[in-house]
Amino acid sequence: MKAEGIQAAAWLLIAFPLLGAAVLLLGGRRTDRWGHLLGVAMSLASFVVGAGMFVQMLGYDDAERRRTLHLWNFFDVGSLHVGMDLLVDPLSISFVLLITGVGSLIHIYSMGYMAHDEDRRRFFAYLNLFVAAMLTLVLGANYVVLFLGWEGVGLASYLLIGFWQFKPTAAVAAKKAFVVNRVGDLGLVTAIMLMFATFNSVDFTTILGTGAEHVGLAAKLSSGVATALGLLLLLGACGKSAQLPLQSWLLDAMEGPTPVSALIHAATMVTAGVYLIVRSAPIFEMSADAQLVVTIVGAATLIAGAIIGCGKDDIKKALAGSTMSQIGYMTLAAGLGPAGYALAIAHLIAHGFFKAGLFLGAGSVMHATGDDVNMRHYGALRKVMYVTYGTFGLGYLAIIGCPPFSGFFTKDGIIEAAYNKGGTSGAILGTCALVGAGITAYYMSRVMFMTFFGEKRWQEDVHPHESPKVMTIPLILLAFGSVFAGGFLVLGGFSGFLAPVVGESEEHGFNPLTAPGIATFVLMIVGVAIAWRQYGARPVPVEAPAGSFLTHAARRDLYGDAINESLLMRPGQWLTRLAVWFDNRGVDGAVNGIAAGVGGTSGRIRRVQTGFARSYALSMYLGAAIVVAALLVVNVS
Repeated sequence: MKAEGIQAAAWLLIAFPLLGAAVLLLGGRRTDRWGHLLGVAMSLASFVVGAGMFVQMLGYDDAERRRTLHLWNFFDVGSLHVGMDLLVDPLSISFVLLITGVGSLIHIYSMGYMAHDEDRRRFFAYLNLFVAAMLTLVLGANYVVLFLGWEGVGLASYLLIGFWQFKPTAAVAAKKAFVVNRVGDLGLVTAIMLMFATFNSVDFTTILGTGAEHVGLAAKLSSGVATALGLLLLLGACGKSAQLPLQSWLLDAMEGPTPVSALIHAATMVTAGVYLIVRSAPIFEMSADAQLVVTIVGAATLIAGAIIGCGKDDIKKALAGSTMSQIGYMTLAAGLGPAGYALAIAHLIAHGFFKAGLFLGAGSVMHATGDDVNMRHYGALRKVMYVTYGTFGLGYLAIIGCPPFSGFFTKDGIIEAAYNKGGTSGAILGTCALVGAGITAYYMSRVMFMTFFGEKRWQEDVHPHESPKVMTIPLILLAFGSVFAGGFLVLGGFSGFLAPVVGESEEHGFNPLTAPGIATFVLMIVGVAIAWRQYGARPVPVEAPAGSFLTHAARRDLYGDAINESLLMRPGQWLTRLAVWFDNRGVDGAVNGIAAGVGGTSGRIRRVQTGFARSYALSMYLGAAIVVAALLVVNVS
């Protein structure tokens, strides 16, 4: 059937960055001069196509905003028929605009940041590959195509985190991210197999339904199967979105170039888990237990990430802890059901703007201070880096939820929705989100004050300066999103836009004068005040003080690595050694024992063959005597 409408160009969204990656990887050094320009052009081309599709979608009725494009039959195995199909609907197009829009700004910024790297062409190839994989993930019309993009994102992240492979820490961090994500991927693969066994299909339309009513086969699931599917999908989401207990890779991923940190932590990889949960909403809605576990994971992660952010002097790792926490808010909202879906995606989009701006701002600071990431070596940078200071400051105000910036609308909405859940669980979840907001204000103020305020603490041979325009212009554009995105989404009818996919939201209205809203604002002020007292009103020591037990725990990522080593790595090593011992002593021992027995027996028998006729005659005589004796015994009996 001929493709018509918005879905007809969907394949171009993936084709442009995929083509860019292929040309840059296969073209070799011949493309070094202009490779970065091609990488930027391919990402921008996808954004232009996506923007055109979005405008066209706005002209359709709600019922017509879901369009599928069939490219070819992916594979047919028995009764399983999987097509290479792309789905364009309000949810996927929202992600397309975020991925290609913010992704393109990161590409442009990278032209300046990576200007002196001799492997810049390869870096842009990996960026293009990452964008293509992420677009495949969010545009896939079935779980197999989604998984294809899911694994592509894992591969591209491995290549980007370990881009500077000459650094042992970068190589180890890339391997760690790859391995931890495989744990989550196991959950997603198992979920897909269970779907096929249950529904005989992996297609979104068949399983999830075609509209807000969710009339797909998932609506007929038993509670037990729905819970199993929900928990398996959550395991996959925890791996990609760095939620407890699969969060340990995220902070180590800061070993990659700063644009990679912005791409992974803002617009792409860590948002994949939230997308998976919201896309699979009909499955989770059939299991209250699965939804409760999602909210618990989100609430626990947002608190853990915020605490980790308080203990980091490395500016990128402090922001990484912040990402972990903010994705926790999104996961919490996604677990709240129809009341939280639109808020989760709205916060995801707003977070894409202000977190990308914060990471790229951190990269600008590093660029100006000789790649130093220690905030204790900064101070007073506002006096020499006006654009970076201004744009970073706007992102800071957005993430702490200061009115009227983005986080004020999206994060406050999630806190209120959590309380509106009601009951003991609603009170606990809402309080966790509220406390997390106060801690967020503290640790982000700490970053702001240590970096841009106080007295200068940099070394004599460091001469901070503003970054070139190719780096500051993306910062300015992202700052606009940090200011306006949240209010535009929450007040501009974004929940109605998503309604054809996730259903009508249980609107409670946006009223900052509610008890949760007032409490959130008060805790934000308290967090900023405490941070100012500690890091703004007094000199910041160049050497980190000893700190409390909680500070030590935050510096060590709440002992996440130690826990993984105790529960997984060491038992795994013992199991491996036991397997090796059993293989050597058991399997190989049995084989070697049989071989030795056969060899020894054959050696002894061989001695009978002496080569002398008299020996053989004697053997024949003895044999004949034995035969005669046996015959006599038989006859007598």
